[in-house]
Amino acid sequence: MKLWKAALITLSGLIAVSVISNAHAQQDNSFTGTVERVWEDGFRLNTGDRTLRVDAWELCGDSTASHVSVEDQLTVTGEFERFEFDAFSITRPDDTAVCSQEK
Repeated sequence: MKLWKAALITLSGLIAVSVISNAHAQQDNSFTGTVERVWEDGFRLNTGDRTLRVDAWELCGDSTASHVSVEDQLTVTGEFERFEFDAFSITRPDDTAVCSQEK
């Protein structure tokens, strides 16, 4: 019985650490990379380690291609939703914002 309690306490601790880590990761989702492709409401960003499909609609509406070009170096913050990364902010290396609620 003591072994069972010890295992349960250990498992509970691991779950708590996992939940805290995931919450922190969701608050700190920031990626910097090079734009590979652009479409009306988003773009593909290559970070070197991974490629993200960025949904920029909340910031740029259907005018993303007017503000973002292939080869642009950008930093995006946001969160993952299904297969896309929903952008909360998009900035250039000089920290200027790309689009800002322009829909």
